[in-house]
Amino acid sequence: MNTITAAPEQGIAPPSASRSQNAKNTWKSDLAPYARADVRKSVIDVLTSVVPYMALFYVMYLSLDVSYWLTLALSIPASGFLLRTYIVFHDCAHGNFLPSKRGNHILGVFTALLVYTPFSAWRHSHAMHHASAGDLDRRGDGDVPTMTVEEYQNASRGERIVYRLTRNAFVLLTLGPIVSLVIQPRLWKGTDRPRIKRSIIGTNIALVALVALMCVLMGPLNFFLVQFPMVMLAGGAGVWLFFVQHQFEDAYWENSETWSYAEAALQGSSYLRLPKVLQYFSGNIGLHHVHHLSAKVPNYHLQAAHDATPIFQKVPVLTLRAAVKSTRLKLWCPDRGRLVTWREAAEPPPSTPAAAGTPAASAA
Repeated sequence: MNTITAAPEQGIAPPSASRSQNAKNTWKSDLAPYARADVRKSVIDVLTSVVPYMALFYVMYLSLDVSYWLTLALSIPASGFLLRTYIVFHDCAHGNFLPSKRGNHILGVFTALLVYTPFSAWRHSHAMHHASAGDLDRRGDGDVPTMTVEEYQNASRGERIVYRLTRNAFVLLTLGPIVSLVIQPRLWKGTDRPRIKRSIIGTNIALVALVALMCVLMGPLNFFLVQFPMVMLAGGAGVWLFFVQHQFEDAYWENSETWSYAEAALQGSSYLRLPKVLQYFSGNIGLHHVHHLSAKVPNYHLQAAHDATPIFQKVPVLTLRAAVKSTRLKLWCPDRGRLVTWREAAEPPPSTPAAAGTPAASAA
């Protein structure tokens, strides 16, 4: 595998050091028309995410007087629009949704409250994820916990149990939404920067006030009956999408010495080819390879950028069926150069040398 070298802040890079500067500039020029905000499209995005979500939230509340089955039925499209709202929040955090930094911040903070997430703290964590995705030596910042086979074998019993739980599909889709949307965003570490702590504490205070107001207006039980199914459905979909974006069989993992930002984007970020309706409600985030190569491309330009840029035609394609099966993958095996299942991890590694481009081969 040819290693692509690039600095994270550049967003795109040539496929190898030997490629000409001309090719690099071609890729930049290919992406340039898409790496900019379009106010008209941004307004349409808000009108087809935040607005219908809030409207359906109210309709769900009214439906409680009719039938809770109707409320649950309405929670399905409402969850889809909540997921789209999360994508608006996500793009504001990248500063690509609106032309101005202030506009992105204001809309980002507002949508952050709708998705129960501190804007500035999440923006920092997510930037760390973009800067280190696929780097074996820099795991742990805004990514899915991933151990190597050797690390798991050397882990304590308690560490193994915790890791197994975090990689279990049932736990991922049931407890995952509660942990990732309700619990984890409320917490901060003593080592966090003051502005990160302020972001989390300020959001927590605002959410307490908002939830208290909703409980007064709707009643605590009614608020729970409306909000909970949407948290579970939208949160479960979001957790699963985030998982499969970097957790597929031939995903890219390298040690820092040989890690490449652009290679991680092109080979370690999946192109999840979803049915059109699912692509719509997930805000095109399945085109994750485009997003990781240039985070300045807003969600409504991702498909066009993919279609118009030749380099994207060779990225790994993940079908919906393959994405579902990817939840079976548990550990990174350097000897095989891919993620493996528990059963494969228990088997002896292949006797043949690791394929070129894998961490084992790179370290040889």
